[in-house]
Amino acid sequence: MTNAPTKKHRVTVVGSGNWGSAISKIVAENTKAHPELFHPEVKMWVYEEEYQLSPNHPAYDPAKHSQPEKLSTIINTLHENVKYLPSIPLPENVIATPNIRTAAEDATILIFNVPHQFVFNICNQLDGSCLPYARAVSCIKGVDVTPDGVSLFSDTIGKRLGIYCGALSGANIANEVAAEKFSETTVAYNPPIGPTKDYPNGLVEVPADLPAVDHAFLKSLFHRPYFHVRVVSDVAGVSLGGALKNIVAIAAGFVDGLGWGNNAKAAVMRVGLLEMRKFGKMFFADSCKSATFTEESCGVADLITSCNGGRNHKCAKLSVQKGKPIEEIEAEELNGQKLQGTSTASEVNEYLKRRGLEAEFPLFTAVHLILKGEAKVENLPDLIETL
Repeated sequence: MTNAPTKKHRVTVVGSGNWGSAISKIVAENTKAHPELFHPEVKMWVYEEEYQLSPNHPAYDPAKHSQPEKLSTIINTLHENVKYLPSIPLPENVIATPNIRTAAEDATILIFNVPHQFVFNICNQLDGSCLPYARAVSCIKGVDVTPDGVSLFSDTIGKRLGIYCGALSGANIANEVAAEKFSETTVAYNPPIGPTKDYPNGLVEVPADLPAVDHAFLKSLFHRPYFHVRVVSDVAGVSLGGALKNIVAIAAGFVDGLGWGNNAKAAVMRVGLLEMRKFGKMFFADSCKSATFTEESCGVADLITSCNGGRNHKCAKLSVQKGKPIEEIEAEELNGQKLQGTSTASEVNEYLKRRGLEAEFPLFTAVHLILKGEAKVENLPDLIETL
């Protein structure tokens, strides 16, 4: 007979951009809704910066806000991330925490939500501060691509910190989710049992006095009436869908920037979906399932959303319309946040080029060449034509 858990999980979100803040909102609502599973407080790590509250903000008080303040202080006082998720109230149990080690030190559940360029530095900062039995979920839409190989950021986080990390990805534009407009997502979680190559001594088990971290638990952590969750085991498929669709979204943005219409964009999306699935089956054959790309929110649904309303699509469209490099548009439009698709396109191309596989992925290759100025966007149909 097993004893019922006597302790509760503590949750920390690592990251406070618009998606990090939106996820913090969801999780904080659920920690309060499930007191049998969680402590209510959700720490949200904030990269500290000074911010000047606008006099037009409803809470502006000239006696308090005439000078720039620390962003974490503003968040904890106004319960709003005024810079990255403005006008969306955050639950009062979201606690902005500028010290990353303090934010993580007592967390049994860590949710990573930062631009993928910063993952390695953040893991270095966290080294030695995480509980050995903690479990993590990566909401980072990218993969770590080097000329030598492709690895999932969930795996990078897990191996670097010595804990297991799953993945969350879906058709989730942060502002819409935060405004509680209905959407859905996919969570992937499949921790290994016993020793493995990545965990030669096996994972440290979650103590018996804590609730088990399984698919039902993760649904309790993320599912809301306006944010539906399906939990699966295909971590590779979920992670790749979230990364590779950003390349396709740039192609869709190019098409919209040229004013070519819906037929052209649908063609680009179809080719892109096939290349996403092909990449997964070619390089993660042991774990990646084709159905993840065609049946789950992290696949075709995320692709549709990103090719119509995401930041990669927006910046690519404006780049064509204004005749400017996409890096300039990124700086003008994203309030300090970063595109994922441009770096992913470059990294994926370098990986494919080294293996002589560029021709196998004509859309991925075309996007890279256009971004580098080595091909004209008007020639996209010819670039992706296959015999």
